[in-house]
Amino acid sequence: MRRIGRISGLVTAITLALGLSGCGASYDTTAPRSAREQAAEDQQAKSDAKNTTLDATNGSEHIDCSKVKCVALTFDAGPSENTPRLLEILKKNKAHATFFMLGKNHIEKHPDLVRRIADEGHELANHTWSHKILTDSDDDEVRSEINRVQKAVKKLTGRTPLLMRPPQGRTDERVSKISRELGVAQVLWSVTAKDYQTNDSALIKERVLEQTERDGVILLHDIYKGTVPAVPGILKELKKRGYTVVTVGQLLAPAVAEPGKVYKP
Repeated sequence: MRRIGRISGLVTAITLALGLSGCGASYDTTAPRSAREQAAEDQQAKSDAKNTTLDATNGSEHIDCSKVKCVALTFDAGPSENTPRLLEILKKNKAHATFFMLGKNHIEKHPDLVRRIADEGHELANHTWSHKILTDSDDDEVRSEINRVQKAVKKLTGRTPLLMRPPQGRTDERVSKISRELGVAQVLWSVTAKDYQTNDSALIKERVLEQTERDGVILLHDIYKGTVPAVPGILKELKKRGYTVVTVGQLLAPAVAEPGKVYKP
């Protein structure tokens, strides 16, 4: 029964009606915890067969989120003039985040910040070139929106993002198919401060903390005036509550994000 329950939780078919996608699109999602547990089980089976020791770091500092109370911190739509302060805050708190970056007016305007994000150990990710709604775009537009960011980040850092967050979280089976072809997994979220609606840093902090649970994914934006000032208080309280702040890649490890899949806590 335990195995049946775990497998059924690994890939859950859901219909997001007027939810994240804003439409009735139906598609499969995978919870980070389920992906992590399945990968660990598969790796252990291989390890047992070969009589070797597991060491899955997923290309970054190894944090075992099966033993540590983890939550992934993500920022959308930057980099911007607010990002340097955010990077200083993260450095001071010894925390790393995943940056889902926009191309137009962001990557192309702040190439030095893209390099700095990479150099300081954060995870580089894709939020499309111009924030077009992918489910409303034709196939060529979807490919262009994703590919332009992939190429720009690779040119600046030597790294190609493995993760993409569709604008407004709107995706479907067609977008997933194209994402798989382009080598990116999609990442949604479980916590949103709706910081696009307010510059009240205290309210942003409150909204994040009241929604955060283990193995969740926090969505914030480093383009809005009230968001970055809220981050120190968020990090301090999360630490007090026993959380370890990680990137999406660390949350999934030892699983590696699979292109085309939609990850959602």
